[in-house]
Amino acid sequence: MKNFLKKAIVLILICEARLVLSRYRPKIIAITGSMGKTAAKDAICAALSGGGLRARKSEKSFNSELGVPLTILGLENAWRNPLRWAENILRGLWLAARKTGYPAWLVLEVGADRPGDIRKIARWLRPDIAVITGVPEIPVHVEFFRSAEELAREKRALAEYLAPGGTLVLNGDDSHMAALCAEFAEQTVTYGMDKRLDWHAAHLSVEYEKKKPTGIRFTVDHQGAALPVSIRSALGRPRAYAALAAFAVAYTVGVGSDMVARALSAWMPPPGRMRIIPGANGSTIIDDTYNSSPAAALSALDTLKDINVPPGGKRIAVLGDMLELGRYASEAHRNVGARAAACADTLITVGFRARAAGKAALNAGLPEGNIREYEMNESGRAGEELKNKLSEGDVVLVKGSQSMRMERAVEALMAEPERASELLVRQDPEWLTKD
Repeated sequence: MKNFLKKAIVLILICEARLVLSRYRPKIIAITGSMGKTAAKDAICAALSGGGLRARKSEKSFNSELGVPLTILGLENAWRNPLRWAENILRGLWLAARKTGYPAWLVLEVGADRPGDIRKIARWLRPDIAVITGVPEIPVHVEFFRSAEELAREKRALAEYLAPGGTLVLNGDDSHMAALCAEFAEQTVTYGMDKRLDWHAAHLSVEYEKKKPTGIRFTVDHQGAALPVSIRSALGRPRAYAALAAFAVAYTVGVGSDMVARALSAWMPPPGRMRIIPGANGSTIIDDTYNSSPAAALSALDTLKDINVPPGGKRIAVLGDMLELGRYASEAHRNVGARAAACADTLITVGFRARAAGKAALNAGLPEGNIREYEMNESGRAGEELKNKLSEGDVVLVKGSQSMRMERAVEALMAEPERASELLVRQDPEWLTKD
């Protein structure tokens, strides 16, 4: 019965969303990919708004068959409250029936948990611009796909259903995008680190203040012109990729690159995505707890390695299980553990899958005394016990899949834990009441 009601609600909301799109005719930017789509969505929306365009973006990660129509209708997830779902349906009908102010641009995430998910959405959404951020070799949700290539084909559906005259914006550094670049060459714009791409970044480095990391800086090159860009309060190459996607999309719709650079300098990347948070005892936390995948974990560890720490300072990685990896799980955790040995002075694992990372780190040369293990539900305890060992200049990376609730470790490590509701992911009541 519950499944029937859920399907009925989704069907009604999709019908309402289609009516709203037909009535108001906003331009649609749809973003998909196995890594970085939320950051790209937020950066693109910031760029459009900075250029004076009225835009609405998906809140949080509303990227499913339910989340996309909720964003179009401007509604919140009612979770398990039937009265709120009834209210949502009525509000959706009201929006579709009357003419009112509506954004000129929609910036939407489109995700795929299982084969066919994107096609279901794309065939009625028909975006004007499709952005594909890439498909790593072992991405999130790969347990439902036979290979990364199959997942790349799923993402391809967004390109297939572009509106007439639409533009495809691709991460050109991703080898899985080569076929799309060739097939849709006349309508494709590329971005990445490769100098041959339409938009590329160079000279990426960490910014510091009082010897503590505060953000990143880099230059964006397009048609021979270079523009300096700074992003505060977050670290990592994925932030640069998000900015590049924003530049490419904004240029396509007529927003000047100088406006985009100014908008991104004020942009605050979302919680749980390589955000910099002051830690206890003068330490610094890199909060990357929203989710995890092998490629994202390796990238985060590389960022940790690149950070300058003062004499006596330590680089510490707190890594929870990576879930939904199917047959790749053991190999992926071993690869992450080996990388951690090269990037961190101390490794703390949370969950039974992450123990493979600890063993791999030990085999790669990390001293046994610098590796600690915790059970799946002990992320908070891991943070509490680490907090007492932190000192000035230490840098702590915290990362894991959503269900590992690694934000609890971050809260324990924060210099100001009373700001958890402001700075951390999954702080709404529905999450806080879960085990």
